[in-house]
Amino acid sequence: MKKFILLAALGIAAATYQPARAQLNVSINIGSQPQWGPRGYNYVDYYYLPEVQSYYHVPTRKFIYLDRNKWVHRKYLPKMYRNYDLYQGRKIVINQPRPYLQHQQYQANYGRTNVRNQKFDKYDNRGYSKRDKHDNRKDNRGRRN
Repeated sequence: MKKFILLAALGIAAATYQPARAQLNVSINIGSQPQWGPRGYNYVDYYYLPEVQSYYHVPTRKFIYLDRNKWVHRKYLPKMYRNYDLYQGRKIVINQPRPYLQHQQYQANYGRTNVRNQKFDKYDNRGYSKRDKHDNRKDNRGRRN
């Protein structure tokens, strides 16, 4: 009888035994980042595009911008920026929830350049204006400014 009770107890213990499981949750959205996004980031929530005063939400793949004083989420930029080159434009990585609600802060920190008069160097994401490119004036000693 003792053997029967011992075997029954071992059977119950074996049936309820669960091996330890380790869980690892890594949040990486490398595959969902757009091709035109800056390289070297494992995770990005939003890009701020100062030239077009818009945000891009990486997880939903939508642009966020003001339309008639209301923030809208769209798959494309507004028509007025139809020809804007996302590969050449400036992008600021933001990992905060709904950064467009603090738009004035981002606008003050990163400014806005004039997209129509902006030219971009092939090897550099920082823009220079047409005026800067052709400004070869010399000072009174013959040196360039």
